Amino acid sequence: MKQKVIFMGFILFLFTAVVAFSNTELERLDNSVFEKPHRPGAVFEHDDHNEMAEIDDCAVCHHVYENKKLVEDESSEDSFCSDCHFLKANQENLISLEVAYHKQCRDCHFEENKGPVLCGECHIKE
Repeated sequence: MKQKVIFMGFILFLFTAVVAFSNTELERLDNSVFEKPHRPGAVFEHDDHNEMAEIDDCAVCHHVYENKKLVEDESSEDSFCSDCHFLKANQENLISLEVAYHKQCRDCHFEENKGPVLCGECHIKE
């Protein structure tokens, strides 16, 4: 009986430790380019997301456009979104950085009928 109590206590301790430490280091998108962000960067664990979404082709998210046309099978994975999308839309770039982030993620989530779509579901406060 004493061994069962000790074992259950140990299991409870492990469970508590996992829960306590699992949310302390959330992987977030870097939003430091925004002067005064309204919310924290979106929580996004790249590898976990792609595994769950069964995405193998980086170009699905890391797209490349030339002359306003999507270049098939070319990826911008070695670039930051802010290399092409600026804080404000302009003639060269019709979509601002904030709109590009939201459009890329939410549009896919709506199309697939999976994943978060509300502000607080991605921009989680710690």
